[in-house]
Amino acid sequence: MLCRQYGLNPLTDIISHKEGHAKGIASNHGDPEHLWNGLKMGYTMDTFRKAVKAAMSGGETPVTPATGTQATVFVDLTEEQVINKIGTLFTADQKRNGILACISFAQFILESGYGKSELAQKANNCFGMKKSLSGNTWSGSSWDGKSSYTKQTKEQNKDGSYVTITAEFRKYASVEDSIADHSAYLLGAKNGTDLRYPGLKGCTDYRKAAQIIKDGGYATSLTYVDKLCSIIEKWNLTRFNFTGGVETTTWYRVRKTWADSKNQKGAFHSLENAKKCADENAGYSVFDEAGNAVYPVQRQFTPYRVKVTIDDLNIRKGPGTDCAKWGKYTGAGVFTIVEEVDGSGASKWGLLKSYADKRNGWISLDYANRL
Repeated sequence: MLCRQYGLNPLTDIISHKEGHAKGIASNHGDPEHLWNGLKMGYTMDTFRKAVKAAMSGGETPVTPATGTQATVFVDLTEEQVINKIGTLFTADQKRNGILACISFAQFILESGYGKSELAQKANNCFGMKKSLSGNTWSGSSWDGKSSYTKQTKEQNKDGSYVTITAEFRKYASVEDSIADHSAYLLGAKNGTDLRYPGLKGCTDYRKAAQIIKDGGYATSLTYVDKLCSIIEKWNLTRFNFTGGVETTTWYRVRKTWADSKNQKGAFHSLENAKKCADENAGYSVFDEAGNAVYPVQRQFTPYRVKVTIDDLNIRKGPGTDCAKWGKYTGAGVFTIVEEVDGSGASKWGLLKSYADKRNGWISLDYANRL
């Protein structure tokens, strides 16, 4: 979409942070290659560029590896590491669907053994979702309707005894798809014309939510509610619950002026990331969705002079130790500061007057004495 909008050639105009850094035009980050490698997705920048080109031309998109989180990444992680790795997936799911994150997360842990069960590893199925459920379908299912995995499973009878059966389970492209289908099922499955799990959406009491799921027949275990609640309390999973009401998404855009959309440097959900992008691009500001400049804050500033007594005070292209160095030093002397901002690695950063036009010459004021 962006290539079409700005007339870009994906084979030459799409570069990664790593490639941009090698060209001297981007900060030193490894994304997205390190993500693709870490998730064992098999993508390279070349195959990604070709996939975009094929999609733009209307041709057949090359077959690419599965996207999204693969349960295989959980194998070598501790239980705590698994929780910290994917907790935000359940927060995001609650924002979309209204089911308590801690409940869905506890079910994930119980049903998949922290994502390490055979069903999770072989089919990304983290909730024991069978191929056929409730005898009906529901809207919002992320399952492709055919992929399955067959295995034996134990079911508990009402008298407490167990029986082993062979069943077909759903196979998903990713853990995210498994989470999404699980929530869609809980919200949409029916008994006849009635919802199977009424009252679950918006329920803020996790024990009550667990009981609704048990009463709807999700699991045959007689102690299912206690098991879920025990997991929630052991790991304090309520910390992942979303408490902000209806989700709203704000985009911050980095441009020279609000009207200059053609030369936009990026759009970000994170204001901090948008600020960082503006700092790395001289003359650019951050605008909210209404077109208001929110960074740098336009305010009256009285320039002042500082004295530097060391010879090797670095001049950086942005206000922070995470911004690139010019390879230049102020040297000892007196300098004029025309702007102050906060940034990493110093209590305050100052913009040197000689770099004011492009806002790309900053020093740590911790090493300068105000005159």
